[in-house]
Amino acid sequence: MRFFILALTFLTAPMAQAWEEPARGTQLRKDLMDAMRPHATWAFGAPISFVVEDLRAAQDVGFASLRAIRPNGGELGFFDQRPELQLHEEPDFWDGPRFQVLYQRSGNTWVAVHHSLAATDAWWSDPAFCPIWHPVLPETC
Repeated sequence: MRFFILALTFLTAPMAQAWEEPARGTQLRKDLMDAMRPHATWAFGAPISFVVEDLRAAQDVGFASLRAIRPNGGELGFFDQRPELQLHEEPDFWDGPRFQVLYQRSGNTWVAVHHSLAATDAWWSDPAFCPIWHPVLPETC
């Protein structure tokens, strides 16, 4: 019986969650939001805040699903985007001001290496991202 329990422990250990969600108010969470802020500001203008829908960090990589809003809680709509971004979408099919982000730490700085606005597919589930981001994308890698 002991052998069975020990074997089960070793078999399930790799499936354990390897990432953590940085808590509100932590420096890590602030650094991740700050890494994405210039991209969201470029798309919608300043000032920008985020509602965190999913945030993961492990070692030197991270993943986030964020909804951009104004700091006063004001929602952002299709026509709040830069006009050149509106050319690629139609208001009826726009998925809102949602960003998905793959982060990587470079020294002491977090960088939003890949990101997308209003994606209609799970682009981050591409196996090409697995060699680097598998710690924060265990469902797809």
